[in-house]
Amino acid sequence: MSKKPYRRILLKLSGEMLLDGQTFGIQPQACQLLAQSIKNFAAAGYEIGIVMGGGNLFRGANLKAFEMAQTPADQIGMLATLINGIALQQSLEKLGCPTKILSALECPKVAETYTWRHAIEYLSSGNTVIFVGGTGNPYFTTDTAAALRASEIHADIILKATKVDGVYTKDPLKYPDAVKYERLSYSQMLAEKLEVMDATAITLCRNSGIPILVFNMQLLKNSHPSDILSQQQGTLVSGG
Repeated sequence: MSKKPYRRILLKLSGEMLLDGQTFGIQPQACQLLAQSIKNFAAAGYEIGIVMGGGNLFRGANLKAFEMAQTPADQIGMLATLINGIALQQSLEKLGCPTKILSALECPKVAETYTWRHAIEYLSSGNTVIFVGGTGNPYFTTDTAAALRASEIHADIILKATKVDGVYTKDPLKYPDAVKYERLSYSQMLAEKLEVMDATAITLCRNSGIPILVFNMQLLKNSHPSDILSQQQGTLVSGG
């Protein structure tokens, strides 16, 4: 196998990847297709950690409708990531891809509680690891959870799958004149308040020296891992 610039990858996925056109829930075929895409990375020799959002089941924005405080609303969101993680694990294991779930929320009858040592051991022994429950604390996003776990497991890069093919000056889905960045520094991303990831996550990645590749989630279904990691179809955030 030829030498790769990256060995251990943290894949940040949106819960929306499990919708497949639906407005709510987990669509089985979408889950199976996502699992196949992840298996392709594992089969290519990469160590894969995954942080998945829960927006297909519950969004923090819904707390206004419920007149709910942010802490319980965030806890519901963390539980949603646990549901998504279990569904994805089952799809991966049906494909013969050994997978462990580590949860920041203690739920021992459902998932193993997260420890740094076990995460490293599982990744090193060839398991795909799904990190659920966010950071285990309210007021932190799953982007921050991804940056935190990537730092702890010494990931070589974070791959953030989004609805668009990179980072733009403004939302390209709303503004046709938005301009795409090919490369960005952490400082520029923070200074320009580009809302692809929250400031806490970006700062943590900068402090840990972990690059972030932002790319279109559809590439997971249609491209080989090496094509995604070539950085030609997304925006690389690193340096400075």
